[in-house]
Amino acid sequence: MSYVEGIQKMHSVDTRGAKDSSQSSITTASDSIQPTANTSLSKCRELFSLATGLLLPYALHPLLAVEIYHPGIASMWPFNTSSSFIPATSIPSLTGKVILVTGGNNGIGKETVLQLAKHSPRKIFLAARTESKGRNAVASIKSQTSQEIDIEYLPLDLNSLPSVKEAADQVTSHSNRLDILILNAGIMAVPAEKTASGQDIQMGTNHVGHFLLTKLLLPTLQKTAKENNSDVRIVSVSSEAWNMAPDLDAILSTEKLVATGNWTRYGASKAANIMFAAELARRYPSLKSISIHPGIIKTDLYIPNTQTNPILKYGSMLFGPFIFQTIEAGALNQLWASAGASKEELQNGGYYTPVGKLRKNKWATDADAGRKLWEWTEKELDNAGY
Repeated sequence: MSYVEGIQKMHSVDTRGAKDSSQSSITTASDSIQPTANTSLSKCRELFSLATGLLLPYALHPLLAVEIYHPGIASMWPFNTSSSFIPATSIPSLTGKVILVTGGNNGIGKETVLQLAKHSPRKIFLAARTESKGRNAVASIKSQTSQEIDIEYLPLDLNSLPSVKEAADQVTSHSNRLDILILNAGIMAVPAEKTASGQDIQMGTNHVGHFLLTKLLLPTLQKTAKENNSDVRIVSVSSEAWNMAPDLDAILSTEKLVATGNWTRYGASKAANIMFAAELARRYPSLKSISIHPGIIKTDLYIPNTQTNPILKYGSMLFGPFIFQTIEAGALNQLWASAGASKEELQNGGYYTPVGKLRKNKWATDADAGRKLWEWTEKELDNAGY
């Protein structure tokens, strides 16, 4: 069943570093003592965590599971619950708006940039870690649009705080406004390791890096929000993997977190995305901050997991054709949230599943948890000199 989680998150492999990073420097004590036996046990525990985290919440609501995990099927009879959102006609003109998309070189990040570019924004920053991939994506997107669009490659390695700082400086030096910030990039279910600043690699990349980027861009976001008829939005791309997160105490303890499994740590980072979006909305109500789940989409981010997990590999071969969505479908929810929905439609701090479905979420509504995560992150950044 692990293949299900492997395709939930469709962000750029390049920006997240899931495909080419060497994330293996930290292991649990038991793994170092009895690698073969304990690795097998660990995999079994992870599979159980996947099954319970992704399936049990919907045991009594199978139609809800269909709608959340595969809105394409939900659009067919007898469900007929899917939104009729179509980017080409549902997104209004973006004239004058400045946009930043992390992980914009691949997957739903690239598709998001492409679709937004078709609606005449003033400028789009396409953030990616590897320059060649970022610039190739810019060229590819420009070749698919009928008008001249200002798309600027933005170097960004989310697990490096200096890189995040440099990216924010480039944005603020090249633009005096920022209307849409889409926090799309991330890594998924990689082996335990820590960032240079000391966080679990998944929490550091998926949450802390995006937190710092947003923090550094807040003055520009707030300045833009003060203008007449402003509509400033921050969209955090999360996942239904939040169901797999441990308790808050483990989420906020790096040592406890790195002692858990790969998927548990991923779930923790996705829960953090939701808490961050909600807390950002509480602290800065003039900004629209929401989190979303994109659906189940097969992209390059999923490939490394199939190479190391036979259940993922053969499960995807058997069931993949029935559940995988296209990249175009996977981008719909964040396109809706960032530009398609009217400002009034969005509930600040809310969590949305495809397409535009507001869902109750314990991490989004727990103000105490949101505050504690925010304070923990600020302390981590302060210790690192940011």
